[in-house]
Amino acid sequence: METAALIVVLVIALALFFDFTNGFHDTANAMATPIATGALRPKVAVLLAAVLNLLGAFLSTEVAKTISGGIVREDQISIEIFPAIIFAGLIGAITWNMLTWLLGLPSSSSHALFGGLIGATLVGASVAAIDFGVVLSKVVLPALIAPLTAGIIAFTVTKVAYAVTRRYDSKPDGRDGFRGGQIFTSSLVALAHGTNDAQKTMGVITLAMITVGWQSAAHHEPELWVIIACGVTIALGTYMGGWRIIRTLGKGLTDVKPAQGFSAEASTASTILASSALGFALSTTQVASGSVIGSGLGRRGSKVRWGTVGRIIIGWVLTLPAAGTVGALAALIVVWLGQLVGVLVGAVIAVAIILGIFLRSRRNEVTHSNAMSEVADSGRAVKVKRNPPPTRRQLRAERAEARSASTARRDESSEDGR
Repeated sequence: METAALIVVLVIALALFFDFTNGFHDTANAMATPIATGALRPKVAVLLAAVLNLLGAFLSTEVAKTISGGIVREDQISIEIFPAIIFAGLIGAITWNMLTWLLGLPSSSSHALFGGLIGATLVGASVAAIDFGVVLSKVVLPALIAPLTAGIIAFTVTKVAYAVTRRYDSKPDGRDGFRGGQIFTSSLVALAHGTNDAQKTMGVITLAMITVGWQSAAHHEPELWVIIACGVTIALGTYMGGWRIIRTLGKGLTDVKPAQGFSAEASTASTILASSALGFALSTTQVASGSVIGSGLGRRGSKVRWGTVGRIIIGWVLTLPAAGTVGALAALIVVWLGQLVGVLVGAVIAVAIILGIFLRSRRNEVTHSNAMSEVADSGRAVKVKRNPPPTRRQLRAERAEARSASTARRDESSEDGR
């Protein structure tokens, strides 16, 4: 039991580190579009996101309960090895998070965590220890439905936004008033991120505590100190910036207009907040990407670049199995070497990999001065014409003007004939 308790302490430390990487990995989801449109300065945006991530962590615990009492069946796993399995799963999630951060690849911290836990459980315990019904209903289906739903909402809101501001059609940036709205909607996205992503780490810590009897199995609610620790950690990670990931978005979304950014953020926030209330563990990256694509399609003269969309989807699909593979390998080490030795060896290997990735990232450092984001490729998935076709209202106005000009010319000809 002492060994299990020691491993749980290591699990809590590693889970909080994952929470930190989640913060800087997903900063772009909330603040990429307002940075791209100039609604917020990069440092101000990141600070605002950090504060709201912290507040969001206190608003809901439904997602945490999905992790702590849904995906993994505790009664199917030995108490002695369970904490080590959770530890192995976290190694898988963190390794994949750090690698995609280094490469600036679109990926989901949430799915990295799920993949790591599932892979480690399959190897360290058995297939029966995974509740695939919960995985399907709370993870897989939301991953398929949420980006589509967010895209449809963003498409509709963008259409409405442009329809009610038609008087600005002839002015290139006449809808600048939406920049003020973007501050509100991007803040909602950051708040929503705290209600969903911070909960996942709370769920992991709660699950580990239940396995060693530090918390009753009848209550899967995270304790107050867990909520505070996870909220503060994800906020710190957010404030650190994750500029390497943010860079892609700013460069990819330079054509994002304020009305479009407002619509994308409103859609992202509403989708995540609704899902958090229902306990769905969403990928905020996927939801944000779906919203950006939907808002792009809502602009006149746009069309989908299906090749880019395909690459984005491949990145999403790879995350679960890739993190699961790393989690499974970490669990193999535990099985072969024993719990304590296996965990310590796995921890040493993980630290070496993380340090290696961090040192490699220093060769090409990205900061607030040269960064933009990850949801970036989603901005390039829609091609918008520089000179979109005229609206029906513009066509009617042009025809009326042409008729007036024709009538004026006839009148002039009649007068000259006289």
